[in-house]
Amino acid sequence: MLRHTFCNWRSGVPSLVFVGFLIALAPSVMAQTPGMGALTGNVTDASGGVITNATVTATSVDTGQARTATTGPDGTYKIDPLLSGTYRVKFEATGFKTVEIPSATVNGTETAMLDGKLEAAEPVNGKPAPQENLPNAPSSSTTAPSLQDLGLSPEQTQGSAPDQARLDKRTHMLKIHQRLGLITLAPLIATFITSANAGGKNTSTTDRTVHMVLGAVSGDLYFMTAYYAIRAPKIPGTETRGPIRLHKALAWIHGPGMILTPILGAIAYNQKSNGEKVHGIASAHGPVAIVTGAAFGVAVMSVSLKF
Repeated sequence: MLRHTFCNWRSGVPSLVFVGFLIALAPSVMAQTPGMGALTGNVTDASGGVITNATVTATSVDTGQARTATTGPDGTYKIDPLLSGTYRVKFEATGFKTVEIPSATVNGTETAMLDGKLEAAEPVNGKPAPQENLPNAPSSSTTAPSLQDLGLSPEQTQGSAPDQARLDKRTHMLKIHQRLGLITLAPLIATFITSANAGGKNTSTTDRTVHMVLGAVSGDLYFMTAYYAIRAPKIPGTETRGPIRLHKALAWIHGPGMILTPILGAIAYNQKSNGEKVHGIASAHGPVAIVTGAAFGVAVMSVSLKF
């Protein structure tokens, strides 16, 4: 991003204002992963005691993929990563009635909280009562029926291994995309700082060279960041929404800008090196760089917002 860049501005104030904007937004997105959330909570019995080794299964309403976790000694569980969307969540434990929550929402990069409270199964002849499997019969129980109660086998409710592998690979590549994007902010900020001394009347060759090198590093990191986002496997049937939609839309601004800015910068660099005043299309280098950097900064910030 901003390869061979230097701005023909008499004052560096606009650049420094934008630099402050980038510095302010960077810490807020350090722990964000675009589009991926989690589900956590506690599983207890009717008296409030924790239930260990309970099985919690979250099944996507949109894709049918299922993720499973087991409660620990403190009765807590955590299922991640999960794509944004609506999930059916089932709680199961030996000696307890199965409970299924028909709708739980996972949003973006947040961790949703969902607790399960299980009732003890009624004993029959001194032994725990078996779970009934009557998909076509009415039930007097207030507990929502599980998928098995509705006649669906575990094989029908579980996601396939290839689909799970694809989801795991996408998660891994998007995490790298996020980290590289944050790393790119460092040379980007430095590039904007040095732009104040790269295009004025008192510009030196050293100032222009430093600015150019920082722009080149920013550009290389940017295109590495873009590679991991573009090459991440797509999940069929997944709807892009909210901040992720804005994040992708802004790429149509800063993406072309990352290509155009270094080209204009190279032309301006040659003109200044020849003792000429920056003119022609090269004079657009500064404004294009500002718009490109602003779009990239807003794209990074958008993944930390909920709307």
